[in-house]
Order: sequence, then C-alpha cells, then structure tokens
Amino acid sequence: MYLFILAGLLFAKIKKYKISYIFINIDFYPLFVIEAVHVFFQVLVFCGNYDYVKYAPYIHKASMLSLLLPIILRKLHIQALVGSGFVFFGTLLNKVCIKANGGYMPVYPTLSKLTGYFREGDLSKGYDNLHIAFSGTTKLDFLSDYIDTGVFIMSIGDLFIYSFIVIVVYYAVKGMNFETIREDANHACS
Repeated sequence: MYLFILAGLLFAKIKKYKISYIFINIDFYPLFVIEAVHVFFQVLVFCGNYDYVKYAPYIHKASMLSLLLPIILRKLHIQALVGSGFVFFGTLLNKVCIKANGGYMPVYPTLSKLTGYFREGDLSKGYDNLHIAFSGTTKLDFLSDYIDTGVFIMSIGDLFIYSFIVIVVYYAVKGMNFETIREDANHACS
C-alpha cells in the first residue's frame, strides 16, 4: 500500500504542493505506523516466514481505517465518498472474479518470481484460503491478480480499491497547503 501513498504524494508534488506537511501534521502518523508493520510483514515473507500472512486482511482494513483521521481533519467528505465508490467497484470486480473461479482468486506472478517475493509452490502451501495459481482453467483472467510490482500482486479491482488511498493522500496534502497559506495570510494581516 505504500506505493499508493507514494503515488498520492507524487501527484501532489507534480501539482507543486509541499508534501513535507505530512510530517508536521498528525494526520498520517497512524497510517505510517500501520504501513511500517505491513513492510515488516513483507520482509518476513521475503525471508520465507508466512506465519503473518493470515494477518494481511487486518493490516489492509487498519490502513483504510487510519485514513479516517485525514478525512475528518481535512474535511475530505466528498473525496472520501468518491474514493468509497472506487472501493465498492473494486471489491465488486474482485468478488465477481472469485465467484467465477470457485471461491478463489487466481494469481499470476511474474516480477515477484524475479525479486524472490514469490517462490514456486507458494500457492500450494495453503497459507491462505483465497488465492490459487493462475491456470488454463482460470475464468475472467483479466480480473485476477496479475499486476505484479515485485512485492505484491494486484488485480484491477485492487487498483480501484487502493485508489482511495491516492485520493485521500493527495487531497489531504492539498488541504494542508491551503491551510498553511491561509494561516500565513492571517499572520501577515495581524
């Protein structure tokens, strides 16, 4: 998920917003802590320890919930509704794919094999009850997990779901910039 945080920050930087405000304001501190735990779990997977994979859904939910703080503090209600629409649509796409494949999400690793994040036989170890290897019998393969970043493999539905993070991060940074400009103008007038 840190890639989506970085994407939101990149969009803000492209729009010439000062992104250092995320370290001055408390908005993203809970998200940073949760992402640090997520990165720690990914390092464990790289080392072959899959004991914590079962906690991945909780980490994802905690990340999404931690975005409530910037949504509330920066009054990003409309942006949160739009992002929630993307989450709903992405979840629907994933559910359709899972339903079409007998309750499993097919995974097609490419780059992750090269980075060592994914090893042959990983999906047969049964570390989760959701993912199976992509095969010739895979249905709706364009909705399966095939977008490989080298450290995680996503589906199109996942991209829609995680776009929520990009939206919140971008608009929170934008809000922090405008708030600082307003405060500076108020100080200059007094």
